[in-house]
Amino acid sequence: MFNKDRRSKNNRSHWIIPLSLTLAAILLYFTLRDLDWPTFWTVIKFGHYEFLLLTIPIGCINYFIRTVRWNVLLRAEKKISIVTVFWANMVGYMGNAYLPARAGEILRSAFLGRQKGLGTSFVLATALAERLLDVVALVLIGSISFLVQANVSPVLANALRFMALIGFVGLIIVIAAPFQEKLILRAKGWLPLPEKYSVLVSQQIIRFLTGMRSLQSIRRLGIFTILTAVIWFIDAFANTIGVRILSQTLTIDQALILLAALGLSSAIPSTPGYIGVYQFVAVVVLTSFGFSRANALAYILISQVINYLLVSFWGLIGLWRINKSDLSPDATELIKE
Repeated sequence: MFNKDRRSKNNRSHWIIPLSLTLAAILLYFTLRDLDWPTFWTVIKFGHYEFLLLTIPIGCINYFIRTVRWNVLLRAEKKISIVTVFWANMVGYMGNAYLPARAGEILRSAFLGRQKGLGTSFVLATALAERLLDVVALVLIGSISFLVQANVSPVLANALRFMALIGFVGLIIVIAAPFQEKLILRAKGWLPLPEKYSVLVSQQIIRFLTGMRSLQSIRRLGIFTILTAVIWFIDAFANTIGVRILSQTLTIDQALILLAALGLSSAIPSTPGYIGVYQFVAVVVLTSFGFSRANALAYILISQVINYLLVSFWGLIGLWRINKSDLSPDATELIKE
């Protein structure tokens, strides 16, 4: 049965990679089609890059706050140094930037789980819970930010209210789910799944609920929620400064819409670094705010390059700080799959 599961995972990885490459190529085609290349290169060449002196420190601070937020979940099991969590977190972000299938989540969980004796499964569960809550937050933030735009049509406004409602309901479900493990597993039993898939789904449900139980404390949940809001508003503020590199402007709510769109697009099968997906989404969103396609593409590329440099700098230091032998064989196998 183990060999069958392994073959199933390998087969899945074989079609995900071609799908990601195909999707990236299609989205890049539509992004670059009819682009005014002379204007694009002029925008890049004459950008006001002194604004990076503000956005880079803000980005570093935001990564540290993300570390504090993750540590809120981890401390439900064991107290861990913020510095240790930071290095593991940055190794994970670097892994997500360069490896497919968000393998960085496994890397950071394996490093931290092995070093601090928490167990890779628990740490990975908290990482997955953190990502899911980010998705819920992005749905809420994006929907609300859209609604404060003056030129939203009534039809779109109603659709966005519905999305905000879904996000709110999702948040309630996420908070309540850890208290209903038996009910959820019983409901899973109603699905007509083959035995091997049923076992796999049950394992994933239990793993996820284990991570979510770290939020059963009202105090811990409140801190996590506040930090999530701080993270996204700081990120939005950094974008309002960053666009000034190209002599453009964004309001906070517009920046939040951009972040929500980019964040939600990360769920699409994509190449490492979301090549193709991010460029397409950013151009669609920013041109709706009055950016030219050249300016929109230039901005997202500058943002991605800076982010790559940041996660690479801190991630490589993290790799140096963390003993490579702490990566468990199980985690290595997961990354290969």
